[in-house]
Amino acid sequence: MKLIQETKRLIRLTRFRFVNCFLLREDDGLRLIDTNLAGCAPDIIAAAQGLGATIRRIVLTHAHIDHIGSLDALVGGLPGIQVAIGRRESRLLRRDFSLDDGESGKNLIGFPGAKSEPTLLLKDGDQVGSLRAVFSPGHTPGHMAFLDTRDGTLIAGDAFVTQAGVIAAGTFKLHFPFPSLFSWNKELAAESAKKLRDLKPERLAVGHGKTIESPVSAMDKAVDSAFRQCRKLVK
Repeated sequence: MKLIQETKRLIRLTRFRFVNCFLLREDDGLRLIDTNLAGCAPDIIAAAQGLGATIRRIVLTHAHIDHIGSLDALVGGLPGIQVAIGRRESRLLRRDFSLDDGESGKNLIGFPGAKSEPTLLLKDGDQVGSLRAVFSPGHTPGHMAFLDTRDGTLIAGDAFVTQAGVIAAGTFKLHFPFPSLFSWNKELAAESAKKLRDLKPERLAVGHGKTIESPVSAMDKAVDSAFRQCRKLVK
């Protein structure tokens, strides 16, 4: 894994140059946001040790395989570690694919489940250390993004990607179809992208691609594109 120091507090750990997870410095140690692919646990633990700090909690944006791949190994290797995930998304962590009344979308795929059980179930607006949970469904039914209230960094999971410019989940681009192919409900994803844009983050950190400084203008364009594809007007 490659380590990229994004800010004095945020470190991006990237595998194969396109799958990211993040270490975030807090007063009591480190938060790990997502766990990358299977097999990454030794590198993540080594990265934390290299920073001279301990991972105190794992915070998950969603339960796709490339975000929870090393969860069980990390929980096994870090006794007492806490695991936080959105309440709705926690069902997908245990491979419960049932839908709530009014929910609809593509078939739910890419959820291998995990043996580890969360210790904290999050709802919109909950605080985890410096991170405020932002419910942002669409890519998955219970997707969460996290805003660092200290410096305005938005860790957006897969609500946006930046590999081919800033693109909102659910948006189809002929040259880069993945945000559309792997998102569950593009209409919800567009609404969530707008909600995250309206936070006016100072930087945008994502599960796939580079971290973007001063991203609001690029997020505006991504939101407009997402709504156009949904045949909706941006309000």
